[in-house]
Amino acid sequence: SVKMLAAPINPADINMIQGTYPLLSSLPAVGGNEGVGEVLEVGRCVTALKPGDWVIPADTGLGTWRTRGVFPEEMLLKVPSDIPVLCAATLSVNPCTAFRLLADFESLAPGDSIIQNAANSGVGQAVIQIARASGIKTVNVVRDRPDLPKLVERLMALGADHIITEEMLRKPEMKDIFKSIPRPRLALNCVGGKSTTEMLRHLQPKGTMVTYGGMAKQPVMVPVSAFIFRDVRLRGFWMTQWRKDHAQDQESVAAMMDALYQLIRRGQLTAPACTEVPLQDYRAALEASMKPFVSSKQILLL
Repeated sequence: SVKMLAAPINPADINMIQGTYPLLSSLPAVGGNEGVGEVLEVGRCVTALKPGDWVIPADTGLGTWRTRGVFPEEMLLKVPSDIPVLCAATLSVNPCTAFRLLADFESLAPGDSIIQNAANSGVGQAVIQIARASGIKTVNVVRDRPDLPKLVERLMALGADHIITEEMLRKPEMKDIFKSIPRPRLALNCVGGKSTTEMLRHLQPKGTMVTYGGMAKQPVMVPVSAFIFRDVRLRGFWMTQWRKDHAQDQESVAAMMDALYQLIRRGQLTAPACTEVPLQDYRAALEASMKPFVSSKQILLL
């Protein structure tokens, strides 16, 4: 049995409740796909876990918004308990997604650059930090907002190299950025619509754009010329699918998790900006997580 400690509210959790996500739990169901818990007791046949261990979900659909749970051992991954609890609680979705996006589509070397939109999202913040630790430059696109200077300051502190608004993407001044760094070989899209089309313009020939979210709920529009004359590649990524594909490949999973633990221990990867909310205030937390321009992830304390 597991005592849950903390669990975040992610966009996919909301989509699952709304019934608009490709994965739907059979009802009645507990919400929440991510979080950290402490093992209280284990069954006779359990070998990999012992009381006191910290665990996170090995897959989607665990139902983490609860105080206690009884789970089969293969549905849990042991994590070191010397990392901050909020890092552990937010580890299995966003940092893993960011890690795979940077690793699996282009072979990036120190000095290379990437461009991403929704740079203040959980994945965006993790991309900035993991890229920084690998010597990769980031061009980060955010929506204009009233507290923009504060957001810029926060992302710069995480290690962002350039932060621009969506409006700036189509301004001539963009050329100035690429005087000091190469044009990106990789673009990460979690928005869709105009933002994506504009971001694609700055990609190197034969570069790759990976779509992993669609916050604007608009399709990705690509000019024909980008395909013909610049041979750009458009790919998609879904962390849940990656986990399914690598269910038998525990080495890949362990290598990714170890790399993330090391970054956390070195202070190179922190939890996203969080607002901690006691479980009984879950309604307020759900509402807050759906407001526009949210720069803080709601974390349920269990």
